Amino acid sequence: MGFVLLMNDTPNLALPYILPAQAQKHVTHNEAIRAIDCLVHLSVASRTLSVPPATPDNGSRFIVAADASGSWTDHDGKVAAYQDGAWAFYGPQEGWRAWCAGEDALLVYQDGAWTELSSGGPGDLPDAFDNLTHVGINTTADVTNKLAIKSPASLFDNTGNGHQQKINKAAAADTASVLYQTNYSGRAEMGLAGDDDFHFKVSPDGSTWYEALKIDRNTGRVSFPISGGPREVLTANRTYYVRTDGSDSNNGLANTSGGAFLTIQKAIDTACALDLSIYNVTINVADGTYAGAITLKPYLGTGPITIVGNTSTPGNCLLMGTGSRISAESTFATYQMRGFETQTVTSGNSIALSGIGILQLNNWRFGACAGSHLRIDNGARLHGKSGSFTISGSASYFAIGGYSATIDFNNATITLDASVTFTATAYAQYMALVNFQQTTFSLGAYGVTGQRYNASGLSLISSGGGGASFIPGSTAGATASGGTYL
Repeated sequence: MGFVLLMNDTPNLALPYILPAQAQKHVTHNEAIRAIDCLVHLSVASRTLSVPPATPDNGSRFIVAADASGSWTDHDGKVAAYQDGAWAFYGPQEGWRAWCAGEDALLVYQDGAWTELSSGGPGDLPDAFDNLTHVGINTTADVTNKLAIKSPASLFDNTGNGHQQKINKAAAADTASVLYQTNYSGRAEMGLAGDDDFHFKVSPDGSTWYEALKIDRNTGRVSFPISGGPREVLTANRTYYVRTDGSDSNNGLANTSGGAFLTIQKAIDTACALDLSIYNVTINVADGTYAGAITLKPYLGTGPITIVGNTSTPGNCLLMGTGSRISAESTFATYQMRGFETQTVTSGNSIALSGIGILQLNNWRFGACAGSHLRIDNGARLHGKSGSFTISGSASYFAIGGYSATIDFNNATITLDASVTFTATAYAQYMALVNFQQTTFSLGAYGVTGQRYNASGLSLISSGGGGASFIPGSTAGATASGGTYL
């Protein structure tokens, strides 16, 4: 049966009509019944056979494969039905569907070929399942949730070796994320939420969100915006940059206006948030005037943290303002600073350290100061070794140490480039040590007005054997209450 539609046949399945006054009407009727029996709820055993089976079951159906032979010759692609001891052939029309038991697959006839309904490949079913407005599986989809599934579980399996689930967005400021809900109210979200970093967020009510974790897209570094989280562990030495045209919203890693920090304190805070491990951090500070006070803080790791200004001309890198310019938390670690000038206005010391920690100072210029140039207390230690220092302004004291603190100038040169006034140049109290071992005072045409030294309370001031007039001043030094001058 070639399925050529005639006026005596139905328009779709070509079932023969029983005509008026037709003899043997049962023959026509039975032919139509056989066609319906074959084609309604069409299910074939196979579509890979090109030769008919030797002993087919009555009613068995096949899609004839290419290059058919025997009684199937010239019937490629047709539905072959074994009915009442003979083969009947039905030519498919566009859109016919058939279940293929041998493949567990639903087939559709399109563009002259049978294709799996689920394949969706090029040229297969562009109109069957592409560009659907929405799909709901066991639930109703809508204009927002165009694919909706209600099921105990969903499986996305592989074809081949792997499987990728892709969520795409149009621009960086858009969102591509997975949202977890309770009673359709958001409780957790992960993905690219508003930028191209990877975010993990949680919410108690679907309205207020807390970002627990973020992975930087450029470096892979993990940060914890709320808790602070684990510290970044250095695997190499690191340098941060500070400039007067920088910004504390930068990352500090480039010596440009768009990369450097604005304040020295921001660079210190950033370094102290790291795990330095066995590596060092250097903070390079460009020329300029920096008004913000500096607090040296404890850090994790061996260190040190080194802060470098202009070592050739320290006056070009000026730390000036009201209050102490450099201070420290009670348990600060080891810092190195060089290449700065300090000045205070109205109040404050140039450097005021208190607590367990070490500051190594070099290439420094001490400008006018309302308090003392160096005020070191409570076990803190300041070392000015193998460096040059300039005093260009007056202060209450040049160096005052107390409560087991240490001020140690060793193999240093201290130069005056102006005449200055101190209550005392060096003052030690309460078991402190102020040491000028192998140190040279270079006064030139300038002088110091004030007491040379004052040691009390079991403290020690050492000139390294330089004698009673070694430390500059206009009046003699003094000792009291167990204080010693060497």
